[in-house]
Amino acid sequence: MNLLDLRADARAVMPHVNVSEPVRARAIATWRGRMINEHGSSRVFDQLARQMALAGFESSLVQQASEFAAEEKHHGVLCGAVVEAFGGEAVAPPRVEHDLPEHEDVSRIEAVMRNVLSISCLSESVAVALIGAERLRMPEGELRALLTRIYSDEVGHSRFGWALVAQHAGSWDAAAKERLGKYLALAFAHLEAHELAHLPVLGPLPEGAEDVGVCDGGEARKLFFATVREVIVPALEGYGLPAERAYQASRRIVLQ
Repeated sequence: MNLLDLRADARAVMPHVNVSEPVRARAIATWRGRMINEHGSSRVFDQLARQMALAGFESSLVQQASEFAAEEKHHGVLCGAVVEAFGGEAVAPPRVEHDLPEHEDVSRIEAVMRNVLSISCLSESVAVALIGAERLRMPEGELRALLTRIYSDEVGHSRFGWALVAQHAGSWDAAAKERLGKYLALAFAHLEAHELAHLPVLGPLPEGAEDVGVCDGGEARKLFFATVREVIVPALEGYGLPAERAYQASRRIVLQ
């Protein structure tokens, strides 16, 4: 089985950090999980860039999506650097990847917009909320600066999607909005399954855990749901999409 091995690149950019023994194992597991997830996201943006090019989007937008892929790969290295700094190894099984849906039942532009909604407006917006909260709990230092770098990039990935929605929403007729709403129900269901799987509730955190980026799973879940219900759904509704109905429908979807 192929392994994601970022040791060489990660060791070149290790931050200077301290972690107590009661926190070390949990911190390594947290940052290794981030390493896998961030590095795996690069493939998502590579595929989005390809789909955008085929759909005829401006070359500057296609280039942005390609740059996001490189940023995600670098995020993986940065997270691996923290793993190494804590005494672990930046090696792990890679994330199980699925091809980005082609959505052949609609036009190429609408297919891209479905994926933009899922990737940037949903997943990346949630990442902004969760990472933003984590960095605010950290003391000033190299680790917070590293997470701030990742946070800044994720803000850009999210804004990219919302800007595309703002640009295209005026061209969506009632039928297109209905189709996008039906897709959003599935996208919300997948988003929740993914996030909850990565936000386990493991009980009280050891002292100092939040200082090194280990989050309270229960609190993170509350923030996740609040971000979806109070930020993402209303914003999509503002562009004429039936997001509230889609979110409620997602609660009834059983994923295989």
